Amino acid sequence: MAATEARLRIVASAAVAALALAGCSGADDSGDSAADPITIGVSLPLTGDFSEPGKGVQRGYEAWAKIVNDNGGLLGRRVELKILDDQSNADRVVSDYEQLLGKDAVDLVFGPFSTRLVIPAARVAEEYGMLFVEPAGAAPQVFEQGFKNLFYAAPAVADDHYNHLAEYIVKMPADQRPKTVAYAAMDDPFAQGTAYGLKEKLEQAGIRTVVDEVYPPNTTEFGSIAAKIAASKADMVVGGTQYQDAVNLIVALQQLNYQPKLAAFSTAPTNPEFAKAIGAKTEGILAPTGYTEKAKFPSNVEFVQKYTAQFGTPPGEDEANAYTTGQVVAAAVAAAGCAEQGDCQRKLVDWLRGNTVETVVGPLNWDKAGRPQSAHMIQQYVDGEIQIVLPESQKEAEFVFPKPNW
Repeated sequence: MAATEARLRIVASAAVAALALAGCSGADDSGDSAADPITIGVSLPLTGDFSEPGKGVQRGYEAWAKIVNDNGGLLGRRVELKILDDQSNADRVVSDYEQLLGKDAVDLVFGPFSTRLVIPAARVAEEYGMLFVEPAGAAPQVFEQGFKNLFYAAPAVADDHYNHLAEYIVKMPADQRPKTVAYAAMDDPFAQGTAYGLKEKLEQAGIRTVVDEVYPPNTTEFGSIAAKIAASKADMVVGGTQYQDAVNLIVALQQLNYQPKLAAFSTAPTNPEFAKAIGAKTEGILAPTGYTEKAKFPSNVEFVQKYTAQFGTPPGEDEANAYTTGQVVAAAVAAAGCAEQGDCQRKLVDWLRGNTVETVVGPLNWDKAGRPQSAHMIQQYVDGEIQIVLPESQKEAEFVFPKPNW
């Protein structure tokens, strides 16, 4: 009873929250210590098809936890992450979140990586009535499930990632812009969503699709797909990709000496290892991104500095979206004054429904389905460095067209 009253006082009074920060060593009558950590359960693909970005998300979560704890924790309590490996498997991610919420009784949860894993994980969170903020489920299917507790912690959903690029191409003089496009997409809702969102907009403008290939997530050999693209002589190639598949596809295209005027690949070019993986032949390659380490948002300055000190390299987009997930949950916890299973979760959800959160990717707010109401930027490798080229208001370099040979 005393614990319940204490929580209600925290919700009602910012002053009491401040006292909780100062007096985190005390205990209430129920025996629960205010110094007990807030446990956060996460399942991530640390092995399997999505292990590369999955590990990036893990680093982003770990950076967030360290910075929060260094700054005094949440509600005066340390945060602890309990991370399980779902092995990039949808059945495994379900059992992981059931274990975290049922057996382990964590206080909060963060989402996994990949739409394929976010949807089944979100169903478990919904069954438990938990707030579910996730860093990497951007495909349209995520927001068509009727989830009431889900929020995507990035600026835009997959179909809209390439909006600025589509607008730029459509506005080019008709005799200069690409006339044909080849698409290759992983059989993954996010990857296909990014590629086909662009495809729809370009086709509406009369730009023809000459190749449209979908491949399984575990594909490693891209010779036949690359051959079709090269034979088409498409002016532009678009990859609906994660990481390793993009690397393998690009290498296969390079080996065939296929030289498109534009080349765009989702996710992979923003990875710090990308240039090394394809032999540094990156000039002119495009990618949508919801994040740049150069952004001047106040929390991003701290994030980049402390992440780099912790891991030795600056953060990428996967790390930033994970960190943003933590920021969104932390803002709700601070506002509601609680972090636990049960009635508290509804307070967290309700607060996020009606408020904007300042994050490392900028201010975020959401519609009723959890879609963020912003847009992605477009990055391009210019002079050996990946830089923002669209939109005009945020560009760091001029858009390069046509793409130099790779």
